[in-house]
Amino acid sequence: MSLLPTATSTDVQEQQPRVAVLPVGSFEQHGRHLPLITDTAIACIISQEIADAYRVHLLPPITMSCSHEHAGFPGTVSISAKTLYAMIDDIRASLARSGIHKLVIVNGHGGNYVLSNVVQEANVDGPAVSLFPLGADWDRARDHAGLVSDRHADMHAGEIETSILLHTAPELVRDGFADADHDGGSRPFLLVQGMSAYTESGVIGFPSHATRDKGKAVLAAWPTASRATWKS
Repeated sequence: MSLLPTATSTDVQEQQPRVAVLPVGSFEQHGRHLPLITDTAIACIISQEIADAYRVHLLPPITMSCSHEHAGFPGTVSISAKTLYAMIDDIRASLARSGIHKLVIVNGHGGNYVLSNVVQEANVDGPAVSLFPLGADWDRARDHAGLVSDRHADMHAGEIETSILLHTAPELVRDGFADADHDGGSRPFLLVQGMSAYTESGVIGFPSHATRDKGKAVLAAWPTASRATWKS
């Protein structure tokens, strides 16, 4: 799979999109069976689904974000919330100068809490920025695909993430996911103690239930959801 859009400047000029789509991922551990780029890959996959359905300006991903809860695991790299905020603010300003005043942020990492504040502040003077998928969108997709696990129990490197990659980028999924299930419990101090307090493997979820068909069904639940957000 390719994480980068290949449109030319001429393509954009001809299409004249009024909405841009920005994938935001992360570079963080996802156990032994999924790569550090998992969240980025999934954000790009969802963004491409939107771009295939609507006339939007698909942007390259932000590949590092707020992964501080994974700091105890090798390979993870984070940026601060203020840096992520500033990056998106700069991107919005640049898009506006080119005549694109609406932005959809496709977030692949649940720890990017600051994105909710970015969206709230951007919309004070009128609708301009939206965030997708939200919790309800993930729940809808799980129901549509018939997933065994729920969103809380299947938090990280579990059934839904593994299924999406098995469907769209199976080359990224390594052997061992069938034996990688881990129940992280209630996790009341996740923001204080990080992931390492609740999992040794880095997995909180049930990847053993993952299938390609589930991944396909998850993605099928989304392109028409909240289409007014990105319809150009």
